[in-house]
Amino acid sequence: MVVTFSIAEISKRTGLNYDTIRYYIKIGLLPPAEKKKNGKREYSEVHLERLLFIRHLKRTQMPLKEIERYLTLASERNYKSCFDILHEQKHKIELQIKELQETLDVVSDKLDRYQDVVKRTEISRFTKDIE
Repeated sequence: MVVTFSIAEISKRTGLNYDTIRYYIKIGLLPPAEKKKNGKREYSEVHLERLLFIRHLKRTQMPLKEIERYLTLASERNYKSCFDILHEQKHKIELQIKELQETLDVVSDKLDRYQDVVKRTEISRFTKDIE
């Protein structure tokens, strides 16, 4: 039995809104959904898996045009080009992680300093209240 999903189910599972899902179909990132007899569209596992993959790529700031190029190459079975695109994106992700880690270190250092200042301020207030 083939598992199908409504747009509401696809939206819930992917975290994408209806308009985004429809837009991705419109620009060719997804194949069109089949219509049931009642006129409602039904989405397949292929739609779900592709949307999840697209969402992951979008999180890494990959432009839709590049995602479209990747998907076109994948459908043409141009595996070398697909590898190259994902390898380059992996490198970009690693750089993003490094930059984010550096930023996290700076923010953590600032938080430690503020925490120390807050503790000293509270101790100072406490000793003044005792006197």
